Amino acid sequence: MRLLVTGGAGFIGSNYVKNIVNGSLTGVSEVTVLDKLTYAGTLKNLEDLPKDSFRFVHGDICDEELVNHLIKDCDAVVNFAAESHVDRSIHGAKEFINTNVLGTHTLLEACKNLTIERFLQVSTDEVYGSIDQGSWTEESPLLPNSPYSATKASGDLIVRSFNRTFGLPTLITRCTNNYGPNQFPEKVIPLFITNLIEGLKIPVYGKGKNIRDWLHVDDHCRAIHLVLKNGAVGEIYNIGGGKELSNIELANTILSQLERGPDEIEFVTDRQGHDLRYSLGFEKIQTSLGYFPKVSFEDGLKQTIAWYVANEKWWRPLKKKK
Repeated sequence: MRLLVTGGAGFIGSNYVKNIVNGSLTGVSEVTVLDKLTYAGTLKNLEDLPKDSFRFVHGDICDEELVNHLIKDCDAVVNFAAESHVDRSIHGAKEFINTNVLGTHTLLEACKNLTIERFLQVSTDEVYGSIDQGSWTEESPLLPNSPYSATKASGDLIVRSFNRTFGLPTLITRCTNNYGPNQFPEKVIPLFITNLIEGLKIPVYGKGKNIRDWLHVDDHCRAIHLVLKNGAVGEIYNIGGGKELSNIELANTILSQLERGPDEIEFVTDRQGHDLRYSLGFEKIQTSLGYFPKVSFEDGLKQTIAWYVANEKWWRPLKKKK
């Protein structure tokens, strides 16, 4: 399979490409990475890979001519490309609309006009909104509450429409909060870790009661590849990690790992429209494709902390320019 990975220099996309190149994920003969290299995408995420193991193209998924040129030589597309930080979407939603909606549409149009075997849209649990009890299923209504999640929901609906209207072989995955190496340091886990390394306090919104489910990026990549290869066309698959924590529990866990105390926490004004709890039911991917998380949160967090401690040269320049 000849694969186009959009957003492949970002956190999740680069880990996906690495897992293909190192043989953990099989069945791919060629990998082309398309990335705009905005603030969260960097070639440093791919620099350890052999130069001949993938092809990198610097470009925008909104560029119709470029997208058409690349897709005609591919069998499948995995779309990681997205503006993904909620706070940034609150301050300005235009780039989120451009990339997450118009960019997704550009990719779909190219796939519709060319022969493509699979188009996989990587989405988020945030499209479902907030849930106080229980968990969302793939049939739950989309009730996004932030400009970011609204643009992702919009992209998902356009993907669905191209399957229903044009018969395009699409798939959608929706994941819980990811963590692991190479994650941009504005995201909560690397922000907490790097702040503590720098001798800074860790900012916790409100009283820290917001709850998220945590999924290691390697488990996420493995699930995406299972769906790409074996998922039923036109279907949606939720991908969870099975580890729900409140933000204050997360903060205290990281503090304990780094042998710091609760006085390192700084409670800050809560985010506008901050969703209280996300929780995905992911029985569908378990029963139909045999996916189960392999990386325990305890082991994954230890590995992630160790990575940021050992790779200050990677994250310090990114943190300065964010």
